[in-house]
Amino acid sequence: MKHPVLDPASVGEIIEMALSDHDSFAAIKNLHGLGPDAVKTLMRQNLKTGSYRAWRRRVRAFSDRREVYK
Repeated sequence: MKHPVLDPASVGEIIEMALSDHDSFAAIKNLHGLGPDAVKTLMRQNLKTGSYRAWRRRVRAFSDRREVYK
């Protein structure tokens, strides 16, 4: 599946939304057309390894506590 070509401003906005505890993967998909796997790939490419791992841990922990988180 091909992903849309994103300009740096869009990449920054997606990263900001993904790091926010208030925006879901569904909101990112509605605005930018990227599903959860594409967002994870984008985050892995643009964050430091430790930051990416911490983000994934936090998203996983929230999803365990809240069914409709990310």
